[in-house]
Amino acid sequence: MKTSGNTVLVTGGSAGIGFAIAKQFSENGNKVIITGRNRQKLEQAAASLKNTVAIVSDITKDADVDGLVKQISKEYPGLNVIVNNAGFAAAYKLSAEAGAYEKASAEMLTNYLAIVRITEKLLPVLHSNANAAIVNVTSIVAFSPNHFISTYAASKAALHSYTQSLRITLAQTGHIKVFELMPPLVNTDFSQSIGGEKGIPASQVADELFDALNSDVYEIHVGGTADLYRLFLSSPAEALKAMNN
Repeated sequence: MKTSGNTVLVTGGSAGIGFAIAKQFSENGNKVIITGRNRQKLEQAAASLKNTVAIVSDITKDADVDGLVKQISKEYPGLNVIVNNAGFAAAYKLSAEAGAYEKASAEMLTNYLAIVRITEKLLPVLHSNANAAIVNVTSIVAFSPNHFISTYAASKAALHSYTQSLRITLAQTGHIKVFELMPPLVNTDFSQSIGGEKGIPASQVADELFDALNSDVYEIHVGGTADLYRLFLSSPAEALKAMNN
């Protein structure tokens, strides 16, 4: 797909991977819209980028999503790229006292169900524009979970499965390309509770995304995800062991 001249929506675009992706798009001749829940952080992020506007929106809330879709349809009808990046993770060990149901519910809503909803609602806009694309940000743990982020991994596995089905469906019914970005551990504020300081920089994720978009590589195995994927293909058991050492 072309990586300039687009109108791009990046959810969770005020920090981390989302901000790095928004910056990459903004510096390559695209109009960028970033969303998030924290107005101050969002507006500061938008002010530091070229060709970028901020819309405060919580993708887990029906009313916010409806408002976002209405505003985009009216003010940015040329939207042709969505980057579903907003996410939530809880790091904990499964136990009788962990509160796993509540944590898993929040993760599944943010990382999977909210993406299904916002994608469905914006499909009419994408269908009306050329060179349209959807980028869903999943994770290395969509292949093999780490037991310390077990329910987060499950939500990303669900998104991985949905993304594959969406790609097949849209290839049959229209011109919208569907990409999946699968980072390993990334050094962001989001990941500090699981050793994020050992991860790759968010800018590397954005760089590898752009390389893949230019080449129409639809499943993007960033950094160490590529090695884990090869191990997973040869031995799922060994891949699981590697993710839980």
